[in-house]
Parts: sequence; C-alpha cells; structure tokens
Amino acid sequence: MAEIDDTTEKAKEQALDIQRIKQRLDTLDLRLDNIDSMVTAVAERVMSQLVTLDITCPHCGKSVEIAIVGNQRPRR
Repeated sequence: MAEIDDTTEKAKEQALDIQRIKQRLDTLDLRLDNIDSMVTAVAERVMSQLVTLDITCPHCGKSVEIAIVGNQRPRR
C-alpha cells in the first residue's frame, strides 16, 4: 500500500514539474516574440533614416562615431 502511495505522489510531482516547465516555455516564447517585434521595429527605423552612434572608449576616452545608412526597399 505504501508503494502505491509513493508512486502516486511521484506521478503528481512529475505532473506539476511538467506543468511548470510548460509555463516557463510559454513565458520564454512570449518574451522572444516581444524581442523579435522590437528588433524588427528598430531595423525598419534604421532602414528608413540615418543612425549615428557616438561611443566613448572607457579606457582612453577617445570618441568614435559610427554612422549607419540604410536603403529601404519600396514595399509592394
């Protein structure tokens, strides 16, 4: 009788673990979708205008300017 109870408890714990894993995967999927949307929006913006990055080296203090120019293809 004790063996059956242990097996039932282990099965319930495994079911809960699987449910938690599914929830975490769903959350990760949602986050990745959000990141994809943000990256797409930034890429579209970069393709339509000039973007300039001004970066200062933390070691020597030298400033570096990086300009990104894109050509946006006309949409059909």
